[in-house]
Amino acid sequence: MFDAPPYGSGSLADLFPSVLACLGVPGEIDRLGLGLSARRICVLLVDGLGAEALAAHQREAPFLSSLAPGQLSAGFPSTTATSLSSLGVGVPPGEHGIVGYLMNVPGYDRLVNALRWRLHGEGPKVDLLRELVPEQFQPAATVFERAARAGISVSQVAPMYQAGSGLTRAVLRGCDFRPSLSFGDLVDGVSTALRAGERSLVYAYHGDLDTTGHVRGPSSDAWRLELAHVDRLAATIAEHLPPDAALLVTADHGMVELTGTVDFDAVEALRAGVDRLGGEPRARHVYTVDGAVDDVAAAWRETLGADFAVLPRAEVIERGWFGPTVESSVVERIGDLVVAARGPRGVIRTGAEPLQSAMLGHHGSLTSAELNVPLRTCLA
Repeated sequence: MFDAPPYGSGSLADLFPSVLACLGVPGEIDRLGLGLSARRICVLLVDGLGAEALAAHQREAPFLSSLAPGQLSAGFPSTTATSLSSLGVGVPPGEHGIVGYLMNVPGYDRLVNALRWRLHGEGPKVDLLRELVPEQFQPAATVFERAARAGISVSQVAPMYQAGSGLTRAVLRGCDFRPSLSFGDLVDGVSTALRAGERSLVYAYHGDLDTTGHVRGPSSDAWRLELAHVDRLAATIAEHLPPDAALLVTADHGMVELTGTVDFDAVEALRAGVDRLGGEPRARHVYTVDGAVDDVAAAWRETLGADFAVLPRAEVIERGWFGPTVESSVVERIGDLVVAARGPRGVIRTGAEPLQSAMLGHHGSLTSAELNVPLRTCLA
């Protein structure tokens, strides 16, 4: 059975609190033992870059491979919305409440897509930004707000679509946003932002590796070529660091290539007793009809076999998959059953999720390929 991620000592949620401690923010603790003396720090997040994948492709990534190897745990589920929330708030999923890609939020008859901040599936169009106000849904101060209060210049350099999005407002608010239009523009944006103020913190995001892995597969030539571009991006940022700066490179999750799938929409045994199916193929939240949880659990275990762990909500919480604390307001967002893939398969939905079901690369579970992400540090 999977162990809980090392929240509090080696997870993505511990990165920014450690960075803030290094920058001298009162009350913050260097949980990771970074020990940085830099006054200007950039954290570059490469979406979809697993630690194992990087270690296996040193030729494609000579710069990143030349740096001392470090590693973090993304947390569960190992998916972008949850990981960016852990990163931006500095707490595990059970506290920030973004517990999956698709999750139940009481009061809505459809699942909430946390990444896009909208309701999932067919139905009346709803302005979720107005109904589910991000700052109220996740009210805790973000790491950027805490840094800004301490007098640090805080900036985010990311694609324009992330500016003012629901997820950004919920978990990444509190910094100046500079849209990155290209590879060169991202480098220039980081370089410029790092030079602001007496102390500065820059968060930069690059997502093309994840897109390539999903569509072409993480074993494809396209993925390896994209990794080479990512490596050059990190190297170029490092070349343009101010004298008193540091660059930290990490990721939100790794990725695996599926060798087989089970289609929820085509298997009656999986659908019986299920009210809603959340999460994603490698990590599913199964919301059952009243009184059906035991029967559903038995059917899923029999149908899926040893390739998947099928656990009731209470056991997952007790095991600490979402962190040592799960707030009462978060409990019902977690599935009555949580299903995590052990092997290289996934539970897809060809009818309700055709695009996702056609993807080759996936993530979300607690396997080492998905969970472990690099942490590479370069000093100016």
